[in-house]
Amino acid sequence: MGIVGAIVISRWSWGLIRDTGSILLDRVPQEGNLESKVRTALENENDTIADLHIWQIGPGHHSIILSIASKKPKSLLEYKTILKQFKTIAHTTVEVHQIDTVH
Repeated sequence: MGIVGAIVISRWSWGLIRDTGSILLDRVPQEGNLESKVRTALENENDTIADLHIWQIGPGHHSIILSIASKKPKSLLEYKTILKQFKTIAHTTVEVHQIDTVH
C-alpha cells in the first residue's frame, strides 16, 4: 500500500508542478501571442508602446504593465477600456508619457 500511495502522490505532484511551474517562474504567456495583439490594439500614429510586460498570474489570467509614449495622450480610462477586449487580462497598470513633438 505504501508503494501504491507513493505512486499516486508522485503522479499528482508531477501534474501540479507541470501546471503551476510556468506561473511560479513568471513565464511569458504564448497563448495567441497576446503581446502582439495588445500592441496592435493600442499603437497608432500618436501612441507608441515604450515598455510592455505580460505575465501569467493564474490559469487563463494575465497581468500587464505598459508604458505608452504619446503625442496626444488619452485618459488612462480610455487605454484601459481598449484593453478590456482581452478577457484574459485580469490586472492592468498603464503609464502614459507625453512626447514633445517640437524639437
